Amino acid sequence: MRLWLLRHGEAEPRARTDAERNLTERGRRDVRDNAAHLRGRALQAILVSPFQRAQQTADEVRRTLGYAGPCETVPWLTPESDLGEALRHLDQRGERDLLLVTHQPLVGNLGGWLVNGHHGEPLAMATASLAELEGEAIAGGLMRLVSLRHVR
Repeated sequence: MRLWLLRHGEAEPRARTDAERNLTERGRRDVRDNAAHLRGRALQAILVSPFQRAQQTADEVRRTLGYAGPCETVPWLTPESDLGEALRHLDQRGERDLLLVTHQPLVGNLGGWLVNGHHGEPLAMATASLAELEGEAIAGGLMRLVSLRHVR
């Protein structure tokens, strides 16, 4: 199974609420640059946080790839979501190639847990960073970090 973790692109510093922050033009460009590395991948679904900047990030990915497959907004991919809850939801998914569009600290903690099997080493995920993990199952310490792309 392959799991890609994408942190949203750079967002404006303020909005009425954190959930309403929009991507900056640089954030959109950075997302497109990293999304291009997903070309030719057999993504079966995109799961995305309901926050505006994550939704806009997913839109940029879909446009860049010409992706017309399922894109599902899920409430358990927000910045402060519970890692255990996210893992329970992921365990129920049947896809073998899945992209998550989410936020720090969740994305770093999730990646670190899946690769290392503990909370002490989260993945360093800057805005628009894309991590590729592979393994037999989505479980603590059972996935391997294939690549971690940061924006230049």
